[in-house]
Parts: sequence; structure tokens; C-alpha cells
Amino acid sequence: MQLGDARSGKMAENIIGFGRTLRRAGLPMDSARIGFGLQAALLVGVEAKADLRAALLATLVCRQQDQAVFEQLFDAYFRNPELTQQLLAQMLPKTTEATPKPKRLARAQEALAAVRAAVKSQPREEEKIQFDAALSASDRVRLRHADFESLSASEFRLVEQLAREITLPWPQLRARRLQSASHGVRLDWRRALRDSARYDGELLALPYLSRRLEPLPVLLLIDVSGSMERYARLMLAFLHQSTRRVARSVFAFGNHLTDLNPAFRLTDTDAMLEQANRLISDFAGGTQIGISLAQLRRTQNRQLVGRRTVVLLISDGLDTGGSEQLATELDWLKRNCRSLLWLNPMLRFDQYQPTAQGAAALQKKADGMLAIHNLAQLEDLARSLVQLIKR
Repeated sequence: MQLGDARSGKMAENIIGFGRTLRRAGLPMDSARIGFGLQAALLVGVEAKADLRAALLATLVCRQQDQAVFEQLFDAYFRNPELTQQLLAQMLPKTTEATPKPKRLARAQEALAAVRAAVKSQPREEEKIQFDAALSASDRVRLRHADFESLSASEFRLVEQLAREITLPWPQLRARRLQSASHGVRLDWRRALRDSARYDGELLALPYLSRRLEPLPVLLLIDVSGSMERYARLMLAFLHQSTRRVARSVFAFGNHLTDLNPAFRLTDTDAMLEQANRLISDFAGGTQIGISLAQLRRTQNRQLVGRRTVVLLISDGLDTGGSEQLATELDWLKRNCRSLLWLNPMLRFDQYQPTAQGAAALQKKADGMLAIHNLAQLEDLARSLVQLIKR
């Protein structure tokens, strides 16, 4: 056995523990990917820390947004070879008091806190956070205004549960069909004859017909690209509960269009998310809005009912397709719907300007643009929708 072989000593256990820590921080991780990391460590050796870092980064990380979390956890994990099993920066010997404590992302801090709790045989920190956030009013206020992208793993799960409880009173308009009422647009002569027959031809009250109030049908188009990963999951959970009494059609788009109507027919939100995960094959990939809308026009054009449908397009506008095709498809969508509303999480930035080609086309064609980056914005979504649709 060669010196430094990853299959001997404690290096294999350390890499396996490091992979579990990454998974606890929210990175997609399974036994096969950890096995690739072990093979990469065996090939490059452990003599050079930079080579080991590059090998594990290439095998354990598949998304660009997770690289910062990997770097911080790698530095904390492999700082001291004698204490790699504990993963604690606080438990390492302090050098000087003037040394600043490294500032880590919330996901990395929570992953290290969970490992510290496991070493000390105490309740895990993420469970403590979830318990406190569920009962503390201050934590609820903080999570209500926290950006979804900045949440830790346990906070994200808690916010997802809170998003399911938000009601969305969908705007109702008067339909063409009539119903009986005490006051209305015209007399109900059939009911008047029936009532008069009961009282020997006497009519005690005049029955009327009024137009029935019905919620507008809605078409949900949800971007599931890499930049929209967290927002897409929360919006799926939120819209599944808040639009269950509305005639709805749901589609996800990334590089192509995915029909999520079979998943949204399930009553349980967790089951819906599992079914949607199986249906979406391009999750956390690229974004081609124009191609997806063209597929919607060719195969699902009956989802737009008589120009009464409200279209909610949930995306950050970072399109990688052609701008001319996107503008053409948005023109078709605008002609065949009542309102086209753009729900944009990028509005969390005060100085945001839609300078990208896809974002500029969406801003030009959409009837309104609303923010959806935290729970407070989701709670205000109903009021904003009513105002935009009436306008």
C-alpha cells in the first residue's frame, strides 16, 4: 500500500464525512458521487492540498452556485489533519486573538454546526433552529423578510412550510352565466311562475337573475433553471396550495417545456414535489424561454380560454435563447390571454434594471412585474394581482 493512499488509514472516512457535510449543506450528493471523490483522491494523492481540493471540487460539485459553499467547508474540514473528524474551527487551537473569524455562508455554518452537534452527542443545530423559528415571533419576522436565496437548509424547509399556509384570494369577475338572486340584472320569469303556482297565482317577491362570480383561469409558467432553483421549489409549493380552487394549468420550462398538471392534481404538496422532480428532466439547467413558449403554442394552445386566462410567468429573465423568437412568442401569448404578469425574484435588488435581452423583452411585453423573493412579497401578491388585473 502506497503512502497517502486514500483507501487506507482515515482518509476514506474523512472524504465520506466531507461528502455528508456537503449534502447537509444542500449540495446534491449520493454514494456514487462520493465514490468518485474517493477515486479522485486516490489518483491525485494527498501530498498537495491544492490538488486534492481541485479533485474533490471536480467530482463532488456539479453546480456553479455551490462552489463557494464547497470552498468554505473544505477550508474548515481540512484545516487541521488531526482534527478533521470533528470539523470544528472553534475546537482548533487558537493562534492569536487578533485573527478574524472567517465569515461563512449560512449553509456552510449550518453544516458545520450539525457536525459539531453530532460529535458532542447533542441535538442537531438545524433541529434547534427549526424549533426556535417555529415558536419565536422575532424569527418569524426575520424569515418573513429574508431572501429565499440567503436561507440555510433548515430555514429553507421552514419557509417552505410557511409558504404553503399563505392564502391567495384569487380575483373574481362576473361571468356570462346567471344565477338566482334577490337583486340582479333581470327578472327570473321561470322561478316567478313556479313561485306563483305555490300561492294560487300570487307573487310575493320578484326573483332576479344576477351574473355569477367566477375566478379567472390561470396559466402558471415556472422557470426551473439553475438561477431559479430555490425560487422554483418554493413557488411550486406556494401555488399548489393557493390556487387549488382555481382552474389552473401548470408548466415548467428550462431548456424545454414540462407539463406539471399531473403532479398538481395530487392533494399532498410533498407528493406533488416528488412527482414534479421526476417529471422535470432539465431542472437546474439552462433557460430558453422562447423555445419553451413555442412548444406551448404548438401543443398546449387550448390552455388559453377565450382571452380570459391570467398568465403568471415566474422567471428571472436570464434567457440563453434568441431574443427575436422570444419577442414573437410573447406577442402570441399576449394576444391570447387577459393579462401577462411577470413574477421576478431579481426585484430584491434596489438598483435592478432588466438589461439582459430576455428580461428586456419580458418587461416590454408584460402587463406588470411583481417581486417574489420573500414571504412578505408572497403575502402581498394577492393584492397586487387584483390591482393589476382590474387595471
